[in-house]
Amino acid sequence: MGLYEPQPAPGTASRAAIGRILEVAGSGAFCSLDARMLALLAADGPAPPGSIGSHVKLKVGARWVIAQVRSLKRVEADGDLILAGIDFVGEGECGGEDGDALLRFRRGVTHLPLPGCALHAADEADLAAVFATGETAHVRIGTVHASQAIPAALYIDSLLSRHFAILGSTGTGKSSATALVLHRICEAAPHGHVLMIDPHGEYGASFRHTGAVFDVTNLAIPYWLMNLEEHAEIFVTARGTERQGDIDILAKCLLAARGRNRAADGLVRLTPDSPIPYLLSDLSQLLTAEMGKLDKGGVGLAPYQRLRARIEEIKADPRYAFMVSGMLVADSIAPFLTRMLRLGDEGKPIAIVDLSAAPSEVTPVLVALLARLVFDHALWSRGADARPVLLVCEEAHRYIPADADTPARRALERIAKEGRKYGVGLGLVSQRPSDLAEGVLSQCGTIIAMRLNNERDQAYVRSAVPEGGRGLIDAVPALRNREAVVVGEGIAVPTRIVFDALEPDKLPASRDPSFAGDWSRPGHDPARLDRTIARWRAQGR
Repeated sequence: MGLYEPQPAPGTASRAAIGRILEVAGSGAFCSLDARMLALLAADGPAPPGSIGSHVKLKVGARWVIAQVRSLKRVEADGDLILAGIDFVGEGECGGEDGDALLRFRRGVTHLPLPGCALHAADEADLAAVFATGETAHVRIGTVHASQAIPAALYIDSLLSRHFAILGSTGTGKSSATALVLHRICEAAPHGHVLMIDPHGEYGASFRHTGAVFDVTNLAIPYWLMNLEEHAEIFVTARGTERQGDIDILAKCLLAARGRNRAADGLVRLTPDSPIPYLLSDLSQLLTAEMGKLDKGGVGLAPYQRLRARIEEIKADPRYAFMVSGMLVADSIAPFLTRMLRLGDEGKPIAIVDLSAAPSEVTPVLVALLARLVFDHALWSRGADARPVLLVCEEAHRYIPADADTPARRALERIAKEGRKYGVGLGLVSQRPSDLAEGVLSQCGTIIAMRLNNERDQAYVRSAVPEGGRGLIDAVPALRNREAVVVGEGIAVPTRIVFDALEPDKLPASRDPSFAGDWSRPGHDPARLDRTIARWRAQGR
């Protein structure tokens, strides 16, 4: 026997109760479900009701309360009885001639149901009302898993102003999903300002027609834009107790070098951090002059000698030419920000900074510099001059590590915590969320979680999402490629989605090499090896 006899005729099953509330606890409840009724509905509808992530509705007064199934447990004593945990996600008005329709859905619940309240399966019309976007600015990224006739959309303002994260293990389609989201945002906002840090050179191919791509051949980032902390990361080689002494010497000489520029005239407060151009030759001369004030042969000469040697080494290294070239000493901060932040009306709202050919030891410094410039630009352009900017950081765990305090981590953490106030959005893309600094992921208002194979990563993501979305996060290990669980402010309700296929010419260059395919045919070509060695020696592509 089912829980609710008699059974309805086929075609009317969606109106019958499928269970009842047993216990209400905070934002969720425990209920009983009739397995026979669920089986009947599964044959009568497009998606199996009562499954994890599916939606049910309960009538409370003149409103329908929408809930999502979080957990299921079969009762052995009665094969037709299933115990389920559900989370309340929102409510809407009762409409239609018989009051069965759901109208004007919104998140949050005014009044919770009482034990004994009947549950009904949410049908296609209900889901369409739940995921309806109305007049809110949004972008479509796929379809809802429960009914692929219903589009899954992200709300632009909520997604960007409250930050977002795209997470997934290698091979799950994370890069394609990231490219899809950014393409749809740029299409909806052709005069936007998006800066993406691309450490592997994957996204240049995706945005070659719709964005500006910068690498070591055309990045031209002036060294003098670095603050003291970033200078120290590159110029100070000492470790341990000697490091702070070298930094103090560098700060003194850097301040004097900046002070020689006419742009510093009249500044009430000039610091080593001020973005004032200076010459590296002036910095070396000042270090030499300071050395002359010391006793010759004394141990106090060593810090100056280390700094001078490092400066000369970097000036002579062709890998650093994109930032220490003699062509970069002019006051070019305005043109540089215009290029990086897409402030000119060129119809290409995204800048891709390809750091794959940059020296590995300087890459974190460049990320810190770019993140800090984005934030400082927003800080000093508040009010009528404000222009919101989105900073997207691929391989975010490399720059916001949990086990090290670096300039890049501090710059990105500041954006995560304070960026919303100044119109700076942050997008984090990572395959190892557990390696991110604690608390950063919790600052992301929207989390797009693809399949994560590592239990530690799963637990980290689960702890960062609101309680109402944790049931869906438990399904992350079972997601297929191009599927994701989306939780947070950027979507109507937490849900599982299927990403749309991205146009072939917009796919990122992230395809894995095929060992079986490449090794099945002869591959030795002396010309290929010569080209590889030439690029290797030139440290470029």
